Amino acid sequence: MGITARGIGLLVAAVVLLGAGFRFAYPELTLLGAAAGAAVGYAALVAAWRPRLTVTRHADPDRVARGDPASMAVTVRNTGRLRSANLLAEDRCGERTVPVPVLRVRPGRDTEVRYDVPTDRRGVVPVGPLRVTRRDPLGLVALARPYGAAVPVWVHPRVHPLTAVPRGSGRSLDGRVDGVPHGSITFDSLREYVVGDELRRVHWRTSARVGELMVRENVDTSLPRLVVLLDNRVAAHPQRVGGVAESFESACEAAASIVTAAHRADLPVLLLLVATEPTTPTTPAGPAGAATSDGALGPLDRLAAADLSTDGDAVRAATTRLRQDRLGDTLIFLTGPGGRDELGHVGALRGAYPSVMVGVFGAAEPTPPGTAGLVVVDAADGAQFAAEWDGVRRW
Repeated sequence: MGITARGIGLLVAAVVLLGAGFRFAYPELTLLGAAAGAAVGYAALVAAWRPRLTVTRHADPDRVARGDPASMAVTVRNTGRLRSANLLAEDRCGERTVPVPVLRVRPGRDTEVRYDVPTDRRGVVPVGPLRVTRRDPLGLVALARPYGAAVPVWVHPRVHPLTAVPRGSGRSLDGRVDGVPHGSITFDSLREYVVGDELRRVHWRTSARVGELMVRENVDTSLPRLVVLLDNRVAAHPQRVGGVAESFESACEAAASIVTAAHRADLPVLLLLVATEPTTPTTPAGPAGAATSDGALGPLDRLAAADLSTDGDAVRAATTRLRQDRLGDTLIFLTGPGGRDELGHVGALRGAYPSVMVGVFGAAEPTPPGTAGLVVVDAADGAQFAAEWDGVRRW
């Protein structure tokens, strides 16, 4: 509860009048002081009354690409028996507030306001709760209360169309590594025919040679798995424009483009951040946007919530973990100008990952060719990275 400037002035006047009335025996001053004190007490009682309001909100949509339109609809319903008089309400949307008209809403009625959610920056925009301020008719006391829960609007990085995802490398049973766009059925061996085998699997040439039916045994080689490693260290993205590291924003757009293209091609893809995410678990990518059925965030949601970390030794720890776990066969490392000093650690992963590619964003000068023996793409932003992708997608 807060007393307004008018209320403070009236309260001070009440104290002065009561003191002077009792000190100099002026009943008129005492009466005026008592009236002023009673007015402040009445205002406090009126402001303390809690209106019965229910707040529902709906984001349309709640997940949107950076720059695309999104809106929020807020409905406030008066579920009490009294008219909601002397109320001021505002909804919080990110860093700004939006007024909501709830003055004199009748019992059983509601009011609705719709406004645009800012999507000019990648991130998670918190919307709500609704802040309702109750004032007395004289404007002496104001009491603000929150109503409804806050909901997030996920602003994903822009997704730029890629002509194709990397072909990847599938490991066969004999240890060879072949470039394949998708997993495939591979011949393994021949065995004798048993009742129930499909006749289309009979190898007739061998059967004629050995004098009995022989059946082909096939195995399904695993799909090539892509691993996208996003460098989210402050040291990798030292340049700031308006307090924002544009090279990191471009790297997020490239990661989102690769993940989306892999999902459309039905290829397994894993998104990892160099610095550990404190609130979002590292999980294989589910549907390319929203949370998975077990509550884990999808890759685009994780990219929306990604932030820079001050952990300078995170690259060494991340590459050690990748070498031990061997999470895939194709590694894509996305970093900024400050990350080129760590490319030696990434290049050391070529033994564990047959294909390794690096994307460097926002560098003033191109990366020297053949750095750490890696395929490096220098790009100013995510759109340029997508444009140059076709030239290196067969690496």
